[in-house]
Amino acid sequence: MNVQTTDAEWKILEVLWESAPRTMSEITKTLEPTTGWTRHTVITLLKRMIDKGSVTVDETGPVKTYSPAITREKASASQTKKLLSSVFSGKPSLLINNLVDSGEMTLEEIQDLLNLLQQENKK
Repeated sequence: MNVQTTDAEWKILEVLWESAPRTMSEITKTLEPTTGWTRHTVITLLKRMIDKGSVTVDETGPVKTYSPAITREKASASQTKKLLSSVFSGKPSLLINNLVDSGEMTLEEIQDLLNLLQQENKK
């Protein structure tokens, strides 16, 4: 499933990945201190996310509860593809060059990447 998420939607998914299912009130209480969002904002985002297929709602209990419909790994992969396509012309090497040139990658992370590439090359 290829679901694109906005930054706001990602915040809700983070809350749900941490612990699900959650009610709208629980999501709002968790996010309000850092985002200032009201229940109306959270409701709007949840409706949008249900339509996109990134969140499911269970209406069988006394209160609606929400759960992620996608894993963090699948969402991350989808966002990575979007970033590569829109910013780096679909070329992972341009992303890596940018991370190295900007100092965002430590020497340890660069070595981990080299080890990963060597392992993949052996397959």
